[in-house]
Amino acid sequence: MDLTDWIGTLGVFQILLAYILNLTGVLKNKDLIFILLNLIGAGMACLASVLLRYWPFIILEGAWTLVSFVSLIGFLIKSRKPVTGKNS
Repeated sequence: MDLTDWIGTLGVFQILLAYILNLTGVLKNKDLIFILLNLIGAGMACLASVLLRYWPFIILEGAWTLVSFVSLIGFLIKSRKPVTGKNS
């Protein structure tokens, strides 16, 4: 296996790991680790697809990376919101 194969394989492994952990209830789709596994995994798979010049997977993994990035931004925004409550 060359470097491109390793990048793609590790990326796809991370995506599948997130999926399996979600299916088994270990992770929720709103957990930071789930989002990061998808973001990094899809980014690596997209990079491998770019290196291979394989457009169908460039589009698929690029979209997956973008959606995961938007999820990460949403997670970060939500985690920064102050909790409001009554002080008595």
